Amino acid sequence: MKNLQEATERICELKGSLIALDSLLPALIEQSSAAVRASVKRSLEVHAEAARTVMLHTDISELALASFERDIARNLALLERRGASREPAAAPPPVEALLMATSRVTTFFGSRVLTSASGFFFRRGERLFIITNRHVFIDADNAHFPDRIELGVHTDARDLTRHATVSLPLYRDGLGLWRDAKDSGGEVDVAALEIPASALPADAVLQAFDTSHLDQGDEIVQMGDALAIVGFPLGFHDTIHHLAVSRSASVASAFGVRFQQKGWFLTDARTHRGSSGAPVVRRRTHPDLRRDALPWQLLGIHSTRMDMKSRDKDEDESLGLNCAWYADVLLALTESS
Repeated sequence: MKNLQEATERICELKGSLIALDSLLPALIEQSSAAVRASVKRSLEVHAEAARTVMLHTDISELALASFERDIARNLALLERRGASREPAAAPPPVEALLMATSRVTTFFGSRVLTSASGFFFRRGERLFIITNRHVFIDADNAHFPDRIELGVHTDARDLTRHATVSLPLYRDGLGLWRDAKDSGGEVDVAALEIPASALPADAVLQAFDTSHLDQGDEIVQMGDALAIVGFPLGFHDTIHHLAVSRSASVASAFGVRFQQKGWFLTDARTHRGSSGAPVVRRRTHPDLRRDALPWQLLGIHSTRMDMKSRDKDEDESLGLNCAWYADVLLALTESS
């Protein structure tokens, strides 16, 4: 510098440039995502520490050191504060996704209500099905012959009081619309009824199992494993938010073995009428929550309670055991015809 005036002018220019940078930095931070801000914060901390190391071995004034620390602290606080005000943490979903995959199934003959049962949604490609027990749709032994069912679906992911009823016919031209199956043990008490897209409200909000939930992967299902049976026992449920309830259960027979040559296994749980058709699920040990909102294995479809005809009702308690049909039957019931 030739003289004091030039030095003063240069200092003023530097001050103006610093003020401009101070204006630019908050603007950049404000437009950055939370992930970018977090990354910048970590990087700033690393570079600041490196600068401190250099300054320790440099002839530099205490004033410069104090200014450095002040500005580093200010910028770190700016990154944190902008992150908190600009992007608040996303609110967690209001309810377990599993509850959005289940529905009460009410059967009718014309306008007359017959029974209440449980069911769940299953998606195969572009097609959506309601899954329940076959005896919900037809039960000749008990003279049960409904001609339609009603399901419930939510219409708002946040306000669970918003709900719509979907009516589905069970027959067309005298033929049943549901799919059922038989195996070497006889009739399988599971049925799948396709839900036409046109039957659902435009704002329907639901979750659905799919074939990935039938894949055991590296999970090993063993006796005593904890299960959940999610349904509407005796029609009981949260009538305000239209949500099912869950019964705790456990695997009570050798999983993978057809108990008594039937396509079911046993569960140990307290169940009631109205739970027919409820999904029997096991929480995955290592779920991929990034890809799957339903971190469960779909093991079975609850059907009926198991009891002994020889049981003395005065002397013996009920067994407390239930039949659950293996869920892999859904592969056959939902494949394209």
